[in-house]
Amino acid sequence: MDSITQMALGATLQGALLGRWQGRKALLYGALLGTLPDLDVLIDYRDAVDWMTHHRGFSHSLLFLSGLAALLTWLVRRRYPHAGYSTQRLLLTLWLVLVTHPLLDCFTSYGTQFFWPLNSPPVAWSTVFIIDPLYTLPLLAAIAIGLLQGLRGRASVWPLTALGLSCLYLAFTVAGKVMAEARVEPLLAQQGIRLQALFSAPTPFNSLLWRVVVIDGNDYHEALVSWFDEQPPRLERIPRGTALAAPLTDSPQWQRLRWFTGDVLRYDRLGAALVVTDLRLGMTGYHPFRFVMAEWRGGGWQLAPVVNRWPSERGDLAQLRLLWTRIWDERQTVPLAQWARELEQR
Repeated sequence: MDSITQMALGATLQGALLGRWQGRKALLYGALLGTLPDLDVLIDYRDAVDWMTHHRGFSHSLLFLSGLAALLTWLVRRRYPHAGYSTQRLLLTLWLVLVTHPLLDCFTSYGTQFFWPLNSPPVAWSTVFIIDPLYTLPLLAAIAIGLLQGLRGRASVWPLTALGLSCLYLAFTVAGKVMAEARVEPLLAQQGIRLQALFSAPTPFNSLLWRVVVIDGNDYHEALVSWFDEQPPRLERIPRGTALAAPLTDSPQWQRLRWFTGDVLRYDRLGAALVVTDLRLGMTGYHPFRFVMAEWRGGGWQLAPVVNRWPSERGDLAQLRLLWTRIWDERQTVPLAQWARELEQR
């Protein structure tokens, strides 16, 4: 999730558990601690694939953060041996503030290596867009009330209330994902689609309209599904360009990208560049993670010595308005195939 949300979650948690002793300072301490796992962005990796696939790595793992919570508890106890709260309460607070950061990230589509150093695939439940105001607003409201009224006495109920509302919202997003996939799966056999992989995620800034991607060999199919739809979804077939992947067989960066993304990838030749696109992130036709994996030189493809990101564009307000209309009106046409074809031109 975005940094504001992670800071808000950390502040609310620490305010709820230690606010009666630390007062308003608990909000500051929790906000700083809640964003600590994302400091791995400061590490200089050798190329774009390494950066993407190592972000949310060791610094987001249950093992690492549990050890860090224990170390911080020991340091705080040495500095403040007579604080009114118990060591157990302090350890629980610091552990929750740290560990809920990657747990919340697991609800997004990116991929969080929660069980590092095990070589298990990254966790990506993909039920929440990277920025979702409905999740964040209750937390910000509780922080505002805490800053105005303090966190002692009856005011301490607000952080707990905000955390409860945010958890209920996460449960609603899980239900949305189940709903969207359940609406699409019966169509696969009807249309003769061979399911290789299925990915679903909410469209930008909401959890009412869902994007479902079905990988089917050399093609992929996309559909939009809203909570308010009455008719079956319409799947649009889009070429995936898998024939272009042949020159990448010996690329360790390509293999790592396939592992990280679950192979939900697309391939395009753009001029002299072979560009591999992560279809999970962003929105149809507007994907932020695109990589130049090979270059056409001397009549053949040569693996790029250093993999760089291909410049990407963002969707405009007109497209967001179109998606917003589609939430409520299933008759609204959204040109998914056209948006996807535009990747061949930019």
